[in-house]
Amino acid sequence: MQVFWARGYDSASTRDLLEAMGLSRSSLYQTFGNKEQLYLEVLRRYREALIDRLSRRLEAAPSAMAFLESLFCETANEAGSERATRGCLIFNSASELSQRDTLPSQHARQSMAAITALFHQAVARAQAEGDIAPDRNTDALASYLTMGMAGLRTLLKSGADAGQAGPAAELLLDGLRH
Repeated sequence: MQVFWARGYDSASTRDLLEAMGLSRSSLYQTFGNKEQLYLEVLRRYREALIDRLSRRLEAAPSAMAFLESLFCETANEAGSERATRGCLIFNSASELSQRDTLPSQHARQSMAAITALFHQAVARAQAEGDIAPDRNTDALASYLTMGMAGLRTLLKSGADAGQAGPAAELLLDGLRH
């Protein structure tokens, strides 16, 4: 996962993957089939772990708006960290692969859809709780949040500091309320 995350699908060589996993070429092929299948498994595991963790956070949050505020502000506060410079594996994958018609690109799109679905749940809950007007388009707001998080992750990956990222996240969150 770390190799794909750091280098992307195309730039991660089989040699890099073998060294990171401590496997022989035959073991890699026996276990995963090929680089593409390994990547699909990595992306699936990353997506499932991320969505599970965020779903639990949403469920435990005192309100959906508190969840969203916490998520976007915490992300903005990662500015300058190693995590921020690596970005999100899902957003990185979508940027690298989305214009292709391959299995990895399909999985990248599925991963983006999973993030949007989570944001859809959060928006619907925030509407039910009265923090977002119920007449606002839930689907559009979920896409808006996905777009906002992808943009925030890209901003951080490109070296933005907390002074740039924090106000951007606040403006994004203000857009939900108005």
